[in-house]
Amino acid sequence: MPEVTMTVNGQEASGDVEGRTLLVQFLREHLRLTGTHVGCDTSQCGACVVHVNGQSVKSCTMLAVQADGSAVTTIEGLASGNELHPMQAAFHENHALQCGFCTPGMVMSAVDLLQKNSSPSETEIREWLEGNLCRCTGYKNIVKAIQHAAAGDAA
Repeated sequence: MPEVTMTVNGQEASGDVEGRTLLVQFLREHLRLTGTHVGCDTSQCGACVVHVNGQSVKSCTMLAVQADGSAVTTIEGLASGNELHPMQAAFHENHALQCGFCTPGMVMSAVDLLQKNSSPSETEIREWLEGNLCRCTGYKNIVKAIQHAAAGDAA
């Protein structure tokens, strides 16, 4: 079995994996970072979005061996101690979650969006989130939270 080594949330992580092990499986099962969710197994829902070398990636579409040597950030790596990342704070303050299942992927996608476009329009936000499904909120508060974070109003 191949060994993979990557930096996950700022710390080196390694492990032996089968060649078919998905990045999401490595994160959840080997590293016990369960904030990254598996929602559909078909890359349709976006619940598994993480950042690989600064880019949002659906971790159910990437093999762990493909991430070897990469820097990976999960939802657990956004906060600084007890201080939420501004996007996490914006989601909290704007009630941008209900069941919370899609939230990690939504937050990770939103952070990537604001890194690429610091002042997106509502249309641009909605287009960016096209690959992230939410069954609860209807997206209104999610979009509001991203606008809130973009404006720098989050804690």
